[in-house]
Amino acid sequence: MKNQTTSLLKTSALGLALVTIFKSKVALAVCPLCTIAVASGVGLSRWLGIDDTVTGLWVGALTLSMAFWNINWFDKKKIHFKFRNSITVVTYYLIVIFPLWGMGIIGNKLGALKTFGTESLFSIDKLSLGIMVGTFAFWTSVEWYAHVKAKNHGRAHFPFEKVVMPSALLVIMSFAFFFLTK
Repeated sequence: MKNQTTSLLKTSALGLALVTIFKSKVALAVCPLCTIAVASGVGLSRWLGIDDTVTGLWVGALTLSMAFWNINWFDKKKIHFKFRNSITVVTYYLIVIFPLWGMGIIGNKLGALKTFGTESLFSIDKLSLGIMVGTFAFWTSVEWYAHVKAKNHGRAHFPFEKVVMPSALLVIMSFAFFFLTK
């Protein structure tokens, strides 16, 4: 019964992702396709049992993507308040990190990277490290895309470049972390 339920959930999630991809109308600063690509990476890595550092890369990127998406929504609705962008980003990370911490997924000593093979002051939780690096990588790739697009007179070099650049960087970093944590 549990396997049937799990299979049904996986099939439903895949179906929802596909419907969402084909229903997307407009590419925003961080488009829905980008967000879906990042979300798919999170689900797939957990489902395949991949190391928490790799999963964290995608969690960090997804969280930042959702915050950017919300900021763009604020811009469209002309909603402005002091420290709006900072508050939005911090809120999204709190919404993601507190439940993970409460469930013992973040802050688990068994899931920590060890410094020089032992626990120390510099030991860090694998998922937390992945989230930090994934956030930085996603932010860097978004900025890189904006720079590359500006140099090309405000036009993308190829279709879906906005999706490919952040996703490609995350995939490359995922492979790097996968082999480093083996």
